[in-house]
Amino acid sequence: MSASNPSPAGGPLVEGPHDPEHDPTAAYALEPEYVEPLLARLVATSGRTVEVRSPLNGAPLAHLPQSSDADLDEAFARARRAQQAWARTSLEARSAALLRLHDLVLDRQDEIIDLIVWESGKARKHAFDEPLHIALTARYYARTARQHLDPQRKLGVVPGLTRVAVNRVPKGVVGIITPWNYPFTMALCDGLPALLAGNAVVAKPDAQTMLSALLAAQLLEEAGFPRDLWQVVSGPGPEVGGGIVERSDYVCFTGSTATGRIIARGCAERLIGCSLELGGKNPLLVLRDADLEKAAEGAVRATFSNGGQLCVSIERMFVADQVYDRFVERFVARTEAMTLGATLDWDNDMGSLISQAQLDTVTAHVEDAVAKGARVLTGGTARPDLGPYFFEPTILEGVTPDMTCFGRETFGPVVSLYRFHDEADAIARANEGEYGLNASIYSRDGARARAIAPYIKCGTVNINEAFAATFASIDAPMGGMRQSGLGRRQGSEGIHRFTETQSVATQKLLRFGPMLGMSDQAYGKVMTANLRLMKKLGRA
Repeated sequence: MSASNPSPAGGPLVEGPHDPEHDPTAAYALEPEYVEPLLARLVATSGRTVEVRSPLNGAPLAHLPQSSDADLDEAFARARRAQQAWARTSLEARSAALLRLHDLVLDRQDEIIDLIVWESGKARKHAFDEPLHIALTARYYARTARQHLDPQRKLGVVPGLTRVAVNRVPKGVVGIITPWNYPFTMALCDGLPALLAGNAVVAKPDAQTMLSALLAAQLLEEAGFPRDLWQVVSGPGPEVGGGIVERSDYVCFTGSTATGRIIARGCAERLIGCSLELGGKNPLLVLRDADLEKAAEGAVRATFSNGGQLCVSIERMFVADQVYDRFVERFVARTEAMTLGATLDWDNDMGSLISQAQLDTVTAHVEDAVAKGARVLTGGTARPDLGPYFFEPTILEGVTPDMTCFGRETFGPVVSLYRFHDEADAIARANEGEYGLNASIYSRDGARARAIAPYIKCGTVNINEAFAATFASIDAPMGGMRQSGLGRRQGSEGIHRFTETQSVATQKLLRFGPMLGMSDQAYGKVMTANLRLMKKLGRA
């Protein structure tokens, strides 16, 4: 694995008055004139701040104001006032704002990507996925708004005399708690359908990537959404998260399974809904008839995109005996050809991990596996020469159930390889554990792979692709089974979760009771005869 020049475009990572050429941590990485208007969007008056530094080189990015409980009250009060007016705004106007956002995101993608890289440390090619995904999401919901939100006619109990329609009524204010790994995508992808459905949003992004989320809020306003409709608060999850659950009409959370359980309990206590995208220990199956070059290329993206810090990334690979050695040779070669670097350009195949805590977890998982007998086929080493939190893409063999990385999510650039002979055994092993988020199957026989997919206990299954085929197909739902979550983002489920269904029935001529002097007993006989007739006519 080679390292690219740690200075973007050949220049210094940061500029400032404190000789950053020799000490990149001495000056802010971003101009204060750029950061301050973003921070002004925070509802945060506690007087407390938290310093955030870039994982690329340790340079400071910002001091984030922290929100108090009173700030949460204020944010929700603003959002509720804005939501009442927004719910009366036409669906055409809401859709038009989404289409303007689509164009803004594409026009400003370089700015967005730069900020994502500074905050997350990921490679630019992986940061590009974020504006791409948001443009897809904005366009999809704008173009399908009426399909999802127009009143739906339903069968009435008496044909021709009972007219029934189901309305989609907005929930009110949606609380959205988002992680650091895809800061721009996660900031917006759940909230856009919530806005389209007539809701307001109070968002709490992760502190490490707060600026990307605040830029997303700025772009919403530039696209024509009312400023107060999207409120942003800050603070540690244990302090602020509970307050969001207590004040919201619906909650979206993306993060760990342990935190998801806490949020689910809080929502259940208040009898409000929630959607949770949680952890994964995702499997990839390479069948004996797979195109091995395609499988090896996809395996690199499946495992090492964003340094493996992706909920749907692959951490377990099950490879058929017949092709195991040939696949491993190709997979290892492609992995060792990857370029690592701390730059803003397009030359890196993988960037940094997000933090010391994430580096410690990855290191501990690999060291534990090696100490208990696993073999490192490539990687396995931290790279402080590239940046404070770099770790090499790592492939392990011989991982056993007593090793931490066997069943526990690593959330880093580490994958374990396993042989299989019988496909039924591979499916059973892929389904081991408590998670069920994403899976991938490589086979030249698409029909055969699709026949296997329903037996994989995962919310998404990609065939001859790592994860992008399902993740970028916005018309299809995306989410987890088992301990990987509740609910779905994308598609009709991704917007209907933000609405209440309201059935409205209009009755003509006939009333539901005896008429014209008919006795209750006679009425009962007439209705019974009608039920039998409806069945004979094939009526539902």
